[in-house]
This record gives sequence, C-alpha cells and structure tokens, in this order.
Amino acid sequence: MHKTSAHPLIRLMLTASLALTSLAGAQAATTLKLAHFAAESHPAHTAALQLKKNVEARTNGDVLIELYPANQLGSPPDQLEQTTMGVIDMNLPTQGALDKYEKAFATVMTPYAFSSYADAHRVLDGPFYNWVAPRLEKKGLVLLSTWEYGFRNVTNSKHPINTPEDMKGLKLRTPPELQIMAALEAAGATTTQIAFPELVAALNQGVVDGQENPIGVIYHFKLYEVQKNLALTQHVYNSMTHVISRSSWEKLTPEQQTILREESRSAGLLMRKLVAEQESAEIAKIEAAGVKVTRPDIAKFRALMQPAYDRVADYAGQENMKTFLDMLSK
Repeated sequence: MHKTSAHPLIRLMLTASLALTSLAGAQAATTLKLAHFAAESHPAHTAALQLKKNVEARTNGDVLIELYPANQLGSPPDQLEQTTMGVIDMNLPTQGALDKYEKAFATVMTPYAFSSYADAHRVLDGPFYNWVAPRLEKKGLVLLSTWEYGFRNVTNSKHPINTPEDMKGLKLRTPPELQIMAALEAAGATTTQIAFPELVAALNQGVVDGQENPIGVIYHFKLYEVQKNLALTQHVYNSMTHVISRSSWEKLTPEQQTILREESRSAGLLMRKLVAEQESAEIAKIEAAGVKVTRPDIAKFRALMQPAYDRVADYAGQENMKTFLDMLSK
C-alpha cells in the first residue's frame, strides 16, 4: 500500500506541539543558588559540589544548583540575610550567624561545650535539630542538615601560647559572635571585630596580633603565612549549617524536597569525613612551614570560662541554655 506524506498542516501542528513540550520542560527546571564563605579548596565546597551533582542527577535536571563560594555574593551575614528574603536560595551559615535570627542557636558555641566531634554530632543531629528546626522555619529558613566547620584555635604573631597567661595582652580578631569574644576575653585576651575579607591585611599591618579559626580555614586561606604561632585551644566548636529559604523550599515538589534533604545530609557527612581526615595533615603542613604549634592544657582554659558561660546564657536566654545543657548531659 502506498504511503502518503503527512499533510503540511499536520506537520506544522506536530512541530509546534514538540516545541511547546520542550519549552515546558525547560521552564520546569528550578535553579537554586547556594552561597557560602569557604574557599574552593575547603571540604565545604567539595561537599557542595557533591550536593550539586547528586541533586541534579536524581531530579533528572529538574533542580539545578549554582555554587557561589568564598563570599562571592557578599559577607556571611549579608548572604544569610539575603537567604531569609529568598534572594539567595541556600546558604551555609554557622550557628553564630543563625543566632541573630533564632537565639537557641547561640548555645551551640558555648565555650568547651563539646569534648569531641562525635559528641557534637550526637547532639546537633538529634535533639538539637528537633528543637530548633521548627523555630527557624518561623524566621523564613528551612534547616536541612548540619555540616561541619570545626573546633576553633588561636594564631598570633607575638609568642607561643601554652597557658592562659600567654593570652594576656594579645589583641585578637574575632567574627562578630559573642561566644567567641567571651571565650577569648575570659582567657585573658582582648578582642576586636574585623570582616574576614580584611583579615589578612589587618594581620600584615599589625592592626591585631592574631585571630582564631578552625584549622581548615587557617590552612586553606594561608593565614599561617602571616602568623608564626598556632595554639590548639579548641575554645569553641561550630559548624556550617545548610539552610534554604522557605520560599525557595516551597517551590520544590515533595519528591524534590526529599531528595534535597537526603543529599544535604550526605554532603554534610562527606564534609565531616574530610575535615576529620585532613586536620592532622594540615597541622603538620602548617608546622612544616615554620609555625610554632602548641597544645595547651585545655582544662586550664576551661577553668576560666564561667564569665563566658554567663555571657552566653544571658545572650541565648536562660531557658534556652538550660535546654541545651540538658541535651549535653544526656
């Protein structure tokens, strides 16, 4: 039987239908911007790259993630504020940034609250998450999971730190987070706040004697090149926390929300693994670069922290602090 070609009008209709279907598919893709403050070489960005890859694969490209590391979209406080407004979809703030919106987060950075990474993870993944997630949602943010950042340590250009007495007279830069200021001041130092992008210049110019950060930050931002003493004081623990704007969250389907939450947790576990694996090696490399590394007796520092505990409790709220301490004791 002889076949005839389709009528031109039918061909035109089929072409138009295919074009509309293609356009609809393109419009269905949702792009989420994820901004954070870590360097591209830092485990946080490695974890963010995994998040991007897995979410895009599992949603068949219906959810795309754009990454903006190293404060490309503004300072950490600015990024978080933009996330609450939905201008930036996702962010990786620390608890010190989040406590400006929900005071319960302030308790995490109580000096010497945790004895180990495992201790911190047990609390933050379980009772703490269940406590703060509903509160944060009222502020326009959905808490996806807790990643990592680390125990914070002090560097300075003056002398090695072996005891709290060695902290006296040192002027140290901190972020604008009361818990960190309180810890260092209780140990005998004075503190001043300088934006992170200006930190290296401030250290070079002698505006401050030193600063404090997790080992990963000291290493990846090469702060050890302008600081010749590193003390493993481990005075405060904090972590990067994966949040998404509630308005962006509500644009996703339930299935996409499940995928994003699962992959957020997976990325957080990767970051924890990398931080744990790399810290010892990074300390060794810092030491090999000519930096004097000391390991003070933590108990001597902890013994001086009562004024800091009082300041954090006043800031976080006495009831919030009581709830947090109950979590630690269990």
